[in-house]
Amino acid sequence: MQIEELSTVLEPKPLPNFVETKYIRGVTDRALAYIEAGFPVHFRGTSGTGKTTLAMHVAARIGRPVVIIHGDEEMSTSDMVGGQYGYRMRRVVDNFIHTVLKSEEDMKTAWVDNRLTTACKHGFTLIYDEFTRSRPEANNILLSILQEKMMGLPAARGKEGYLKVHPNFVAIFTSKDIDYADRETEASIVSAKSGWDARDAEKIVDIVRGLRDSDRCEFAPTVRACIIIAKTLKVMDAGVDGNSRVFRTVCADVLSSVTSRAGNKSNADKVRKVVEELIDRHCLPVISTASELDSEGPESGAKHFQRVKNINKFISDKTCLSSPNDSIGDMVCI
Repeated sequence: MQIEELSTVLEPKPLPNFVETKYIRGVTDRALAYIEAGFPVHFRGTSGTGKTTLAMHVAARIGRPVVIIHGDEEMSTSDMVGGQYGYRMRRVVDNFIHTVLKSEEDMKTAWVDNRLTTACKHGFTLIYDEFTRSRPEANNILLSILQEKMMGLPAARGKEGYLKVHPNFVAIFTSKDIDYADRETEASIVSAKSGWDARDAEKIVDIVRGLRDSDRCEFAPTVRACIIIAKTLKVMDAGVDGNSRVFRTVCADVLSSVTSRAGNKSNADKVRKVVEELIDRHCLPVISTASELDSEGPESGAKHFQRVKNINKFISDKTCLSSPNDSIGDMVCI
């Protein structure tokens, strides 16, 4: 194998801290079954849902070397197949007779196979990440590769015009969609990535999922936002607690940031308001035991709940940093 090809290949390894819930295990097993049957696999989901991570996990299960291509609108077919990227020069000097100097030079272009050709030739696993970002004409070559198992090559390559695709070649594609993992999977991922226990991870996930379902934000938050919140709280040594000023601030900062790309203040304010309501709902204790209700007198359950809700709102108002001059309140999370 040429050294240019070796530089594009990754050795598959089990991913550290990969969370494999029942849902993920089912997706993985089905993907491996389709691959074994001879079909490519396409993972769809919005940004931050773990499409590429899942593709790498499946590739590690396959056990073959991996080649990754990242879709881009500027990509051309030659960027995937290969091209003439340099020159090879040869010079011969003949001084057999010391009084006669004979010199001969030969220069020709050098063809270098790119990643798609390398994967097809050697039977590697191809992960084509966000392939829909590339223009359709750049992806046309994939049709004959996936259907006829033949790859058309340009004449400039200087060899046969077609390459028979290796029988071990596997293609895994990813692209954007509007699909999300279930609550259990998201909570398990957050717990594994941040170190929080399952109950605290579920609270963070419930806040993010609630904001996602509210349709009040420009871009729906994903499990990536949960991980950012959870890891930041660990660094700041703060708890997942609705009465914590730090917790409320971190949630508001992260979620107002990841749900708006234009930095629109009105949108950010709407998101912060929804986040406050979600924290009240999922992260504040509600007094509900019979003994506690009896100690308050003949107050009805509905009125008691409303009183607790008003107390929670008071706490929320006192703990939320809303001044635009606060260095913490308006920080941008990347």
